[in-house]
Amino acid sequence: MLVRLTAKAALEPFLPAAVVVVALLLVIWLTGVLKMHTLNFILSQLSQVGLIAIVVLFQPELRRMIDHLSNMKWKRLFDPEEENDLMIPIIQQTVQACEVMSEEKVGALIVFGRTSHLDEYYKTGTLLDAQVSEQLIRNIFFPKAALHDGAMIIRDGQIAAAGCVLPLSDSNRLSADLGTRHRAGVGMSEVSDAVVVIVSEETGTISIAVGGVLKRHLAPQMLERHLRNELCKQPQELQDNLVVKLRQKIQKKGGKENEK
Repeated sequence: MLVRLTAKAALEPFLPAAVVVVALLLVIWLTGVLKMHTLNFILSQLSQVGLIAIVVLFQPELRRMIDHLSNMKWKRLFDPEEENDLMIPIIQQTVQACEVMSEEKVGALIVFGRTSHLDEYYKTGTLLDAQVSEQLIRNIFFPKAALHDGAMIIRDGQIAAAGCVLPLSDSNRLSADLGTRHRAGVGMSEVSDAVVVIVSEETGTISIAVGGVLKRHLAPQMLERHLRNELCKQPQELQDNLVVKLRQKIQKKGGKENEK
């Protein structure tokens, strides 16, 4: 699912150009079948110039698509259970850090990226590319630390950046007593599919924002449950994965042959 959505987002800017190219190739084929040699020659030459023009016009999008495809975790496509193995320790470290920060009333804003592009947000902070750990999370959000006021973004199993600026929600459904940190968390969940964890500096309350909806007053155990539900593939999703099904069939077939 992750790979499919990401690839779709990367290819979306090319759809109009692709339609034009397919239509042109179809016309060239028809003129060839109908033996309209002059028109076929002109269109063939035009198609060559057009392909060069497309490369020039879509150069930024092409570069972005190549970067996107090179950064995709192809191994997880063929072994989706690996994604769960990666995320569970990250979730546990995050929950442990949030539990301590909640007790100490240390504010925190943690963003878990999923399929949406978050480049414009994590580039507003300090790039880290660090391993997720309870101690590092607490150090980043320590009140006197340089990055404690911004958001931390976790992407591809790493802390991509900290001290990031997020968009604020202007929803009138939010309680008037919520501050900037909560509005930034909800705002991020409104403009992307990210999962955002917020720890209140005033009350120590732990909250989570998903799809513009804020759930407050969460115990650490409930926070972990929400994060597992949102970030880990559920048993049904693993069963529906074609690669997993194929592997199970091969294992089942191998077991039957061993019995013989």
